[in-house]
Amino acid sequence: MTLGAGWTTAATTAWAEPSAEAFGPKNVHRDIARDARMLWRKLPTSWQDAPFLANGFLGVQVYRGANANELRFMLSHSEVQDQRPQWEAAVGLSRLPIGYLTLTLAGTVTAVDWQLDLWDAELSGTVTTTAGSLSFRALVHNDRGVLLVSLSPNAGEEAAAWGFTAMPSKTTRQIRIPPDYTANPDPRTGSSAGVSYVEQPLHAGGGYTTAWQEKRIGTRRLLAATVAYGFPQSTSTGDAVTAVRHAQLAGLDPLVFAHRAWWHRFHSRSLVSVPDKWVQRFYWIQLYKMACATRENAPVTSEWGPWFPEGGGSWTAVWWNLNVQITYPFAGIANHPELDAVTQTFRKHHKNLEFSVPPELRDGQTYALAHPGDRTLRSGGPKLGAEIPGNATVGRPGTSTKTDQTGNLIWGLHNVWLSYRHSMDRRIQRDVLYPLLRKALNFYLHFLKPGPDGLLHLPLTRSPEFADAVDATYDLSLIRWAARTLLETTRELRVDDPLAPRWREVLAKLVPYHRNEQGVLIGENVTLHGSHRHFSHMLWFHPLREVSWETGDRDLIRRTYDQWSKDRSAWAGYSYPAAAMMCALMGQADTALGHIRHLLDGNVIGIAKLTPNTMYVEGNNLALESPLSAAESVLHLLLDSGSGVVKVFPAVPSTWREAAIDGLRAQGAFVVDASRRDGATEWVRVHSEAGEPLELAHGIPGDIQVRSELGLPLRWRQTGPGRISVTLRRGQTAVVTRRGHHPDLRPRDVPANAAAPQWGLP
Repeated sequence: MTLGAGWTTAATTAWAEPSAEAFGPKNVHRDIARDARMLWRKLPTSWQDAPFLANGFLGVQVYRGANANELRFMLSHSEVQDQRPQWEAAVGLSRLPIGYLTLTLAGTVTAVDWQLDLWDAELSGTVTTTAGSLSFRALVHNDRGVLLVSLSPNAGEEAAAWGFTAMPSKTTRQIRIPPDYTANPDPRTGSSAGVSYVEQPLHAGGGYTTAWQEKRIGTRRLLAATVAYGFPQSTSTGDAVTAVRHAQLAGLDPLVFAHRAWWHRFHSRSLVSVPDKWVQRFYWIQLYKMACATRENAPVTSEWGPWFPEGGGSWTAVWWNLNVQITYPFAGIANHPELDAVTQTFRKHHKNLEFSVPPELRDGQTYALAHPGDRTLRSGGPKLGAEIPGNATVGRPGTSTKTDQTGNLIWGLHNVWLSYRHSMDRRIQRDVLYPLLRKALNFYLHFLKPGPDGLLHLPLTRSPEFADAVDATYDLSLIRWAARTLLETTRELRVDDPLAPRWREVLAKLVPYHRNEQGVLIGENVTLHGSHRHFSHMLWFHPLREVSWETGDRDLIRRTYDQWSKDRSAWAGYSYPAAAMMCALMGQADTALGHIRHLLDGNVIGIAKLTPNTMYVEGNNLALESPLSAAESVLHLLLDSGSGVVKVFPAVPSTWREAAIDGLRAQGAFVVDASRRDGATEWVRVHSEAGEPLELAHGIPGDIQVRSELGLPLRWRQTGPGRISVTLRRGQTAVVTRRGHHPDLRPRDVPANAAAPQWGLP
């Protein structure tokens, strides 16, 4: 079997690139993914412009080393964290740096020619030095979490050698470091069965180990390296050494075949093609990045994903006050439930949520979520089971301990609700959403009190990143969403919940949002003045959809949005995707695209910027949520289902005369394919996985026909211009076309409307 140039087998044969015939005469998913490859014609110098590999656990970045003849393979791992919960999570439960492999070359690097192939999830290329050259190929194996690097040096670089440097095992955070904080003990080096390792113990017990081994196979060399974590038992060294030995013994053909097979299936689940290829390539890179960063069985992604931003940074844990919440919706719409770590995190670790509640309110029926936290939802403080200091909880509204974290949990559970709505998996609804949302709303119920007007009011909280406010709009919108969702959930599950009357009272009597000529305010008598990067006071519009553009007060929506967006001087990267999604909901497609392009074109400046490899930096911090949220905003131009209607191409920019989607997922467990040609939708195909009612805004001009995939007529009725209701059973598919038209229903890559560069350092 021959699978790829640059790799070697035990028989010392070199693999060839897979041919097109290996996947059929045409594979549009493969071709689009490969078109989005990132290129490097200049040597990257840091994580901000480097290629990146990962499998949700082991992360690798490749860039220039400390000297001109060195390449650095930075290793990191999403599980590797400290275990000293007596301190806040960003310190005591901090992600920890691991170290890096260095490839020391005989000569100074003079040129590189690299590409990161998204389809195969492999980095390959050549390095030219003053002494010679070498070719290489690298991947982080999807299933085994092992870095594999195949080297083929010429005579001048035959002496190229690997080494490993451990980094100090301490938090890189510089804020509120306790006076008694110390780094973890020094690492220990060793070898076992020809495998070298560096073992890093933790003060708290357990630790993590980096192991590596290089073998010569004919004229080529193969490095296998990994990182393993063990806590509280010290199992990491045995696990790491075993993983490396097994990878070396497994045979490269089956290893690479299995790795590629997973990624090929991944990329084939859905398709997005638009004529702006700069945007299209960015979207597919984010899809690859998302699968690198997270999996349903991996930790929920921190700000850094599985990577470590060399040079430090203070965002050393999981940020639950916006960052996780805006990262994961992208995966659901893109039809990748296998990336949903949020639902699994809440399912496995929800009992830790009680410790984010102030001690005097812990009654077994109240949950909250303080941030930052670790991957098990701990926010730090004494050992679990003891009382946690107030600064590690969400605090008490109406008191000096109040924080802007009161809504973290409900907003996080909105992600779980989206996972349920996109899959209609009752297990998510019954086992995770319902019991946790019930306890999350209970936190607010402790503080809602009737005022002289007979309405329920919320005491002083803090609207995230802006100001203290009574009746903060941010909190009120989350309370309304939670009460409404709980009532809907109990009806669907046929549960007679004793709290249902209280939830109905909340919906009937909760104070309306305070407003004036600006629109909806931050809270009572708190106006939005100046620039505000957070859209916390607009959650009722996006993403909670309490008020829709179609049926709600458009003037109120418009005034509120205009007040927020008129001063963008303090906006961060994620502000622009949020604005784009709101504009898409309001039908302002060109403005929405303008917001997306503003971010992608590098116009977010100052301490924040999108980097050449599509990472995002604020100060010296890596923050994944902004580019991933930008990818979600692209999807909102092409498909929307948040208001009970599946809308196909709801906000296509005027410059996008053509577009194609395949396998995108809408609420109600509908999988949607569609094509737009010559400025109009030509066909839509909707597959129902759950048999839910389908209201479809198809947008096809003129008379239409609705048939099954076998060509049989289906029952439907017109409900508005370009909108129909279709009765679909579970597993049934509807194909909507112009009457008498029989278009090609295969997925396609639409033509480009202008030349566009590759991402990376081309």
